[in-house]
Amino acid sequence: MLRLVSLMTAVSAVILASATGSWSQTYPSKPIRLIVTVAPGGPIDTVARTLSDQLQPILGQPIVVENKPGAGGTIGAKSAETAQPDGYTFLFATLQTYGIAPVLYPNHGYKAESFIPVGMVAEFPFVFVVPASVPANSPKQFVEFAKASKEPLSFGGSLATPAHLLGLLFNKQNGLDITYVPYKGLAPSIADLLSARTHMAFDALPSLLPLVNEGKLRALAVLSKSRSPLLPNVPTMVDSGYSDFPTNPWTGVVAPAGTPDAIVKRVNSAINEALQSQGMKDKMRALSLVALGGSSDDFAKRIAADVPVWQEIVRLSGAKGE
Repeated sequence: MLRLVSLMTAVSAVILASATGSWSQTYPSKPIRLIVTVAPGGPIDTVARTLSDQLQPILGQPIVVENKPGAGGTIGAKSAETAQPDGYTFLFATLQTYGIAPVLYPNHGYKAESFIPVGMVAEFPFVFVVPASVPANSPKQFVEFAKASKEPLSFGGSLATPAHLLGLLFNKQNGLDITYVPYKGLAPSIADLLSARTHMAFDALPSLLPLVNEGKLRALAVLSKSRSPLLPNVPTMVDSGYSDFPTNPWTGVVAPAGTPDAIVKRVNSAINEALQSQGMKDKMRALSLVALGGSSDDFAKRIAADVPVWQEIVRLSGAKGE
């Protein structure tokens, strides 16, 4: 009887391995859906669509981008979480998916642990800037200026975005009381920054770089781990004495929990290959983004390192989503 059980177990294992191998070799056999949590047209959507275009010839199937914006990205994330874990639905996740929305929206409707990291795609470089009229050339000099100012100072950004949260964190770390002004979009906040109605900003480098190059804004530090080739003379926040300041927001591809390992590895390999394509490199360069890549384990480690930091920032801000 023991011999019979052992034989049956061995045969079952062989059949399962054979079926799994055959299945993984035929994947994908139909179009793949990539859910994007923002509206069409912005940098995140543009990167997702460019990645989809580059993945199609590698995987041999169309990658259909499906925009599901709203409620800080929670609508799209919830839709992806409830999809079948069969390798035909993925989420283009952002730091918002893991580090901001779960705290900002108490009833956000999904669990971050319901996703499997597949592959990192890009970092969105952020920079600390002030109007040209502000007499500061470094974060420390700005703190001195703010503490000595007899006029109230302010900073702006959309509610509960990194621009808002990073400003609040900088306030707290330096014992400042710079007033936060909410804006509905980047354009009006930049207009007030240029006219020095507001006095500092932490925002996306691609949007602010032209104004820095024109001398209308002054870059005090970048949030990347190393200096940006776009601003080689500008130090990092770490160089400036802020060793625990968050680094750049990122985006990457995740899958519903239960997606087979063979598929995760296949799509991870395809993402890394796509990031090396000339089309992807050109788009990344045009958007001033940093390509990431790496293994799914690398992505999991990045999530584990960054999420507690950003969740704590949201809690400190007291911000709540509507």
